[in-house]
Amino acid sequence: MNKKFTILPSLALLVALSACGAKDNTDQAIQGGDVEKNNEVTEPQNGMKSEAFTVLVDLKDAGGKTTGTAELEETEEGVKVRIKAEGLPEGKHGLHFHETGVCEAPNFESAGGHFNPDDTKHGLEMEGGPHAGDLPNLEVGEDGTVEDEFTAKNVTLEMDAPNSLLKDSGTALVIHSGKDDGKTQPSGDSGERIACGVIK
Repeated sequence: MNKKFTILPSLALLVALSACGAKDNTDQAIQGGDVEKNNEVTEPQNGMKSEAFTVLVDLKDAGGKTTGTAELEETEEGVKVRIKAEGLPEGKHGLHFHETGVCEAPNFESAGGHFNPDDTKHGLEMEGGPHAGDLPNLEVGEDGTVEDEFTAKNVTLEMDAPNSLLKDSGTALVIHSGKDDGKTQPSGDSGERIACGVIK
């Protein structure tokens, strides 16, 4: 009986130690998870830039039909724009970020002028320019479709920046009926607005 009582406490001690070890490992795993999570949510406190994210823009024509989409992604160089659209006239078309996030058909004048927080001149190659919202022309094929990708270096998706596309009233992405000549003020003589998408 004495031998039996001697063995059982030893086993109990081993079980208790194993349980403590497992608890320590669990605590370490949880702590490690907390550190990783905190790295994501405390970036503004340590000065790191926010994790990259994308904004999807639904482009609609004058009749209210979706004619394309644009995906905006924050990068170190600026906002990467990936655009796909269909049902557009063949040829080159002006494309700009506009100053107000409202797209009222049929003429989309509600989007205001080009997004221009620095009060510069229009035109990507213009002295004293460009507007922050000036973008390369889209070139639509014979089948009415276009797929393009480029980086807009003068805007951001960072919420509090003066050149943010996500300002309080939002902005808009507008496709025009004609080519932007890159010099005529204030909008490159690019014609009517034929598609518009709200960025908010």
